[in-house]
Amino acid sequence: MSRETISSTLAEVRAVYAELSKRPAERNCIARTECCRFQLTGLTPHLTKGEALLAAKALRATGRKELSEAEDGACPMLNRSTGRCLIYADRPFACRTHFCEAAGGPYDRKQVIDLIRKLEDLAHRLGGDGPRKIEAAVADALEELR
Repeated sequence: MSRETISSTLAEVRAVYAELSKRPAERNCIARTECCRFQLTGLTPHLTKGEALLAAKALRATGRKELSEAEDGACPMLNRSTGRCLIYADRPFACRTHFCEAAGGPYDRKQVIDLIRKLEDLAHRLGGDGPRKIEAAVADALEELR
């Protein structure tokens, strides 16, 4: 994938995230990180190809070149020492619209279906084969960015 394609992909994904932030849904993340502990919740974010590329690029910006193993079922983007997301500014759509009741509960799908379709359309143009679990999607994107 060319640098231009990667750059435009990242811009498109960020534009979707920016549009989401303009929507009038109340959110108040208090950083409990329960949503980041997939084994605890039974829910794992699935990323489209564009989202995975953005997450991988953001992870590389932290100095990491690969995902760390999360033996306890936690998100590989969770910094264990701080309890914070390593890529919070570029966190995936699912993390932005999550199910955490303390933060406001999930978005109603009909409120965000247009944005989901934009991410899916971008993924299709990139040759993606549908949303994939965060670990696999980001690992593959890291390889692609090398």
